Amino acid sequence: MIEADRLAHASRWRRLPLAEKALLCLGLLILAMALPPWPGAVLVLLVASAGAVISGLTLPTWLRLLAPPCFFILTGAATLLVQVSADGIGLAADGGIQAGLLLSRALAAVAALLLLTVTTPMAELVQGLRRLGLPVELAEVTMTTYRFIFILQDTASAMHASQMARLGGDGWRRRIRSAGLLAAALLPRALDQARRLEMGLLARGFDGSLRTLMPAQRVRPWRLAVIAGGLALMAGLSLWI
Repeated sequence: MIEADRLAHASRWRRLPLAEKALLCLGLLILAMALPPWPGAVLVLLVASAGAVISGLTLPTWLRLLAPPCFFILTGAATLLVQVSADGIGLAADGGIQAGLLLSRALAAVAALLLLTVTTPMAELVQGLRRLGLPVELAEVTMTTYRFIFILQDTASAMHASQMARLGGDGWRRRIRSAGLLAAALLPRALDQARRLEMGLLARGFDGSLRTLMPAQRVRPWRLAVIAGGLALMAGLSLWI
């Protein structure tokens, strides 16, 4: 998550209007779910990957970001290979085909959302949702939860480094014990840091809303038309093949 947030701030598409990026990525998501897995989902995956590379990501970085969700998708698709019947457990007749179709559709949908994640910072996404009518309270809860994830990760990293400096990783028994101690102490320590952050904000006049400054972004109608036309072309091509 930290890497995705860093990539979003360094992306070449960082200054593009949110409406244009949302139209492209959410449009790709809809196509991935609505079109046939072949060739629709494959085409969506290729377009999303090309967009990620154009936005500034290297192909190895993009593949590394896709690897964790791909692992979970493979785990779910593997269940389609097995069939349980009165004769026992065996391989499904069309399980390989169904697993491949599920894998392509799910991976295409993940790639479409991941493209929006690595090109748009979280604060800009929440601000866009607020402009669409998201209540302020929900927006603040979303941002607070997002920040708390980083606090948890930073706290866990610091505690792990401290354990390793004290030979907590010397042998598998000590590693298991260190992991248990870290898990037991992580939440109280992170909550304490979150409480200190809250007290610091209150001392600076925090009124329940953290506003962020965003650069002025002018939506160009011709770009929206080009994106919509490209999505329509992809849909027509997928249905025609």
